Amino acid sequence: MIRSILVAFVAIAALGVSAKSEESSSGRPTLKSEAIVSGDIVRIGDLIENAGIVASVPIFRSPDLGYTGTISADAVLEAVRSHALIGVATGGIRDVVVTRASRTIPAKDVEDVIARSLSARFDLGPTKDIVVSFTRDMQAMYVEPSSQGVPRVTHIDFDARSGRFDAMLEIPAGAAKRTTLRLSGRAAATVEVATVTRTIERGGVVKDSDVLMDRRPRAEIGRDVITRREQAVNFAARNSLQPGRPLRLVELTKPDLVQRNETVTLVYEVPGIMLTVRGKAADGGAEGDTISVLNEQSKRMVQGTIIGPGRVLVSNGSRRLASNNASRENADAAAR
Repeated sequence: MIRSILVAFVAIAALGVSAKSEESSSGRPTLKSEAIVSGDIVRIGDLIENAGIVASVPIFRSPDLGYTGTISADAVLEAVRSHALIGVATGGIRDVVVTRASRTIPAKDVEDVIARSLSARFDLGPTKDIVVSFTRDMQAMYVEPSSQGVPRVTHIDFDARSGRFDAMLEIPAGAAKRTTLRLSGRAAATVEVATVTRTIERGGVVKDSDVLMDRRPRAEIGRDVITRREQAVNFAARNSLQPGRPLRLVELTKPDLVQRNETVTLVYEVPGIMLTVRGKAADGGAEGDTISVLNEQSKRMVQGTIIGPGRVLVSNGSRRLASNNASRENADAAAR
């Protein structure tokens, strides 16, 4: 029984679609469920198929550019009745959705054209480094689909001390048409600086995941501020580093690879020979630092250069080539 009812419903729906299709193909005026229009006026032919000689007659105003509105089916029928268009098939449609066709100009495009103009006329640096904000919230603009070109600055004033600008723009409005728009706001030349995302205590090493590159006004940034990620990553904090604050070069140092009193490997090198012995660091330091180390085999204090974690290079000061036997004698003497 239930199956029979479902079959009946499907059949009725199919008949409805078929009837509407037949009405349209037979030339009978038929109401559309939706329409996309160009221009300020909605015409009969935009809303009714097979409207005949009255298709170009205007009956309503279009929505604003880029917007969509609805018109009730009753209002459409009432509007076309005076033009002798009767017997319009509605197909059960209650409202017609009308969309005004448009071309979108994103707010970002307007920001970019302002920034380019400021960069070219007022020497604010590269366009990508200029941040523009408008006095009023800037929204996307909608223009006629036939409009050509992009917004163009015809005049701009800029106060370097306050950062305020006033600009006149030409906006494409249609075929061979442009409209004028006045915009004001503030602009600032910025620079990308390194900050940390978490508190890093003294001696802590900055990891790549700890670094956040952020834009700040160029006028507020000193010469010693870090502007490249690689200047911070794998360096150690001289003092506690706080998140959100631009990092400065003086706040970072190479991390200590050797700690005071740490057991290290002393590396002795002479031509053709490398000898390693255990030692005890009298000082701590970073790569490249010269520290004192106690040779635990000879019990002598030697000077060496840190070349890696727990490794100190001791040079005999001679780079002269010698026989293998002489080299071994030099290595033995260095180790003693």
